[in-house]
Amino acid sequence: MKGATDAAVQPQQRGELRIVLVDDHPVVRQGLRFILDREHDMSVVGEASSAAEARAVVERSRPDIVLLDLKLSTGSETEGLDVCTELTTRFPELGVLVLTTFLDDALVVEAIHRGARGYVIKDVDTSGLLSSIRAVARDESAFDSRSASAMVRSIRTVPADPPLTERERGVLELLAHGLSNKDIGGRLFISETTAKFHVRNIMRKLDASSRTEAVFEASKLGLI
Repeated sequence: MKGATDAAVQPQQRGELRIVLVDDHPVVRQGLRFILDREHDMSVVGEASSAAEARAVVERSRPDIVLLDLKLSTGSETEGLDVCTELTTRFPELGVLVLTTFLDDALVVEAIHRGARGYVIKDVDTSGLLSSIRAVARDESAFDSRSASAMVRSIRTVPADPPLTERERGVLELLAHGLSNKDIGGRLFISETTAKFHVRNIMRKLDASSRTEAVFEASKLGLI
């Protein structure tokens, strides 16, 4: 099995998106590398076939984007979800795009709750994949048609009590008082970037498109 590798042959060009591939199938990684390295604004800077390798490669290469499969070589069917949580928590600015064969409404929603910015099925065409990667790089959400439908269905059946972490509840309370990300970070002794990460997760979990709407939805649910 091919392990983690780093691309250090050519220096990064200005404006390139640095990408790490996390998939337990070497042929998939090779195919993705062939496609992505041909793009003028993309460069594959590392590969991993397991959770441990993914952590090491991301730590070492500090990419902009990670293409992440949910099923890795030695873990459960959804080991990638735990990898997603760890990477997006440690590196809040990292864009994780799930690229997998699994299409399940609960998995799509859970991946987004874990910090992924998009979810794409592996049989997506090349243009669709490239568009999704660039959308994630712009800090936008990226879904193919089927995963987007799963998100719509989940919105229609959103649970009455979205699962906010203790930290997210603390951020939500400060958000309700109109504090900025910088001020929230100062109150909670976390960085402004981390505060922004938590606010984004709160908005996602409450299906809110703005900070104000998040506070409104939270108040309706009795969370604040």
